[in-house]
Amino acid sequence: MTIENADSNKRRRPRPPRPKGRRLSSILRQLAADRSRERISIGDLFQTMGDRAISALMLIFALPNAFPTPPGTSALLGAPLVFLAAQLTFGLKPWLPKAIADRSVLREDFESVVVRIHRWLAWAERMLKPRLAIFAEPPAEYFAGLACLLLSIVLVLPVPLGNILPAITISVFAFGIMGRDGLFALIGFIMTAVSLVIAGGVIYGLAKAGVYLVMQWFA
Repeated sequence: MTIENADSNKRRRPRPPRPKGRRLSSILRQLAADRSRERISIGDLFQTMGDRAISALMLIFALPNAFPTPPGTSALLGAPLVFLAAQLTFGLKPWLPKAIADRSVLREDFESVVVRIHRWLAWAERMLKPRLAIFAEPPAEYFAGLACLLLSIVLVLPVPLGNILPAITISVFAFGIMGRDGLFALIGFIMTAVSLVIAGGVIYGLAKAGVYLVMQWFA
């Protein structure tokens, strides 16, 4: 499997072209239906997405967390999101370390995830169109990456039900950047503020409760 050369992370990537060609939902369905594959790795997805690799992978990792998932899922999917969001923040060319690129799941499990998110993915794709480019292209794109980085960190924290809104927000950003749709990106910025306020409130409440329990324990 070939991924981008490690030196590429030292160079800024060129501005992505206007979206064209097949939709992400169609690409994922075809990949999931490929019975010649026993497993599907992150590297396979990375290569398949081409110029859309960062935003597409962010969407793939974030969107499943927008639904109720087994404990630990958000931490597993959130770790690569932190890495990808950092690249987007600094405008780096898409690159994945081998430790992440080699992670894989059974094709059947991947197919079940695709089936689960396909309806929402296809709906959002129909809504996308190039507009308000100032919010979906550099330098706004770098601030979107920073927002996604903060949300990704929140995503990996063990906060009860704290992963759903950040996951939806990252997905909205990913759609906006992938489709060069500034309206989606603008909505993402607004949702980021709401997500961070809510997450901060929950974390503060949990910390306060923890301190109270400790004080009661030693009282």
